[in-house]
Amino acid sequence: MARKNYSDEFRRQAVELYESTPGATVKGIAADLGVERATLALWLDNLGTGTRTAPDGTRTRSARSVRAPRQNAGVVPVADETPEQRLARLEAENKALRAEKTKLETEREILRQAAKYFAGATNW
Repeated sequence: MARKNYSDEFRRQAVELYESTPGATVKGIAADLGVERATLALWLDNLGTGTRTAPDGTRTRSARSVRAPRQNAGVVPVADETPEQRLARLEAENKALRAEKTKLETEREILRQAAKYFAGATNW
């Protein structure tokens, strides 16, 4: 497999995209850009500011770690968080997850209809 060379500008833009997209994941951004997840993680370690945009739109300290334990994936411990802040953060995450679920259900229905259409269009 050939090694791909990415420009410094592309790398910086990929890092900025991850840090500025609410609720973004390394896996999702890497897939969107067509790069390996480990490559994007390396760029984030080298070029990243260590902050990201939370699902509610606020800038927070990034808890992303390439070597994070699997059971803690998605859990972002926040130091000195008041119960009101925690509630607001969890409500925002809940809202973002519900929106993503709705989007995925819509996409799934479109794909289901397309599969039915193309299955009926074949004359084998």
